[in-house]
Amino acid sequence: MMLGKTAGGLFWMFRYLERAENTARLLAAGWHIALTRAGGSEAQSEWQSIITTAGMDAGFRTKYEEYSAEAVIDYLLRDKDNPSSVMGAISAARSNARLVRTALSSEVWEATNECWMEIKALLSRPITERALHDTLTQIRFRTSVVRGALHGTMLRNDIYAFSRLGTFVERADNTARILDVKYYVLLPSAAFVGQAIDNAQWEVILRSVSAESSYRWINGGESTPISIANFLILDDQMPRSLAFCAKKVRENLAFLERCYLSRQESNVLAEALQHRFDSQSIETIFEEGLHEFLTQFLLDNGKLAQQVEEDFRFNG
Repeated sequence: MMLGKTAGGLFWMFRYLERAENTARLLAAGWHIALTRAGGSEAQSEWQSIITTAGMDAGFRTKYEEYSAEAVIDYLLRDKDNPSSVMGAISAARSNARLVRTALSSEVWEATNECWMEIKALLSRPITERALHDTLTQIRFRTSVVRGALHGTMLRNDIYAFSRLGTFVERADNTARILDVKYYVLLPSAAFVGQAIDNAQWEVILRSVSAESSYRWINGGESTPISIANFLILDDQMPRSLAFCAKKVRENLAFLERCYLSRQESNVLAEALQHRFDSQSIETIFEEGLHEFLTQFLLDNGKLAQQVEEDFRFNG
């Protein structure tokens, strides 16, 4: 069995890379929405929504009184007091990569190191709104290069499995948070009465998880709250949906079970989590409460991640 510290380093390296990319995607989506607002309280509300979705509101409020564009952009991208900022996440990913360097191909290590150097230079000074689009594009590109190096050069062994576990645990958390913060535009009344959904609001949901094109591919021009929720929760072909992430977490844990000839508690939790998606319809989820479903998922996903840490002795 792989050393726990190595397994943990791989798991967290790819969690942090995914977190950096997700934060960049979320910021890009929220910025596009803020541009459509008239300004004032409406725009500020959208910037606040971005901070809330990212789960960084408490830390932000200790430093800032208002949710201005400048403050939110700086806090999410480069604030030294925010360990989950893009710069903080990329630095943590690189630190973990150094810890497990001998387990990585030279291409993955070089891509990670270049990602860190490029983004550090990019974020060495505050980013203006004018430069924001290009900056976020570079962040997404650099993290995707690391992921591409992993796919293209690594054996499909336990090293790969722990890397992918970190990716999908973090990605599932991100998608669930985005849906939960935006759930007020996906309420059952709108879904079943057939009222029009605010185009800007549903677009930010899809844009946040890079799902606009694939959603339209499947649903054409139609956009209803229930079809969006179904796509991002239950469609297991969509690589950022909750169902897809849960399936990949289970598959990678199943691989480790076969690899180590040992069944862990995390296997049981992962199978139960995936079964929840196999056995529910989106109508049932709406009837029982979308917010309640997402809240429970976030708790269960967090519990599963903690169990993986315990089962594979990340700290020992």
